Amino acid sequence: MTNYRAAVGSALFLVVAPGVVTGLVPFWLTGWTAGAGWWPPLRVVGAVLVAAGMAVLLHAFARFVVEGRGTPAPVAPTAELVVGGLYRYVRNPMYLAVLSLLVGQALLLSRPVLLAYAAVVGVSVVGFVRGYEEPTLHEQFGRSYDTYRDTVPGWGPRLSPRRPPPA
Repeated sequence: MTNYRAAVGSALFLVVAPGVVTGLVPFWLTGWTAGAGWWPPLRVVGAVLVAAGMAVLLHAFARFVVEGRGTPAPVAPTAELVVGGLYRYVRNPMYLAVLSLLVGQALLLSRPVLLAYAAVVGVSVVGFVRGYEEPTLHEQFGRSYDTYRDTVPGWGPRLSPRRPPPA
């Protein structure tokens, strides 16, 4: 897949998947209206989580295009295993970014319904990763994925980056 096609495919997938999960559904649940005001510092934390989540999400999508030469969409997967950038610290930065966006929105808007929705999304994502993504990556990339999985945590980021094993 050319980088141009990967970039276009990734942009479309960004709108369809994370766009629906972090944009459309929260809008349906809240109408983007704020609830009763929570403690103001929580709203600041929410804004920081939204900004960080968006930055991480865009970084992760870019890694799929540049390093992986593909998209995060299962229908157009990468040609190469993506292990650089934030993927050196945690295997699932994209999913963590989505959860950060949802929790951030909940705090920013003072809307507990978004915290409940984030919990449902979190459980669904873990099930998807365990039941589909990890077996598929093992099948596609074999030993290199197994080594990566064994050296980089799935959900709790490491403090130091993974260093590739010696060749």
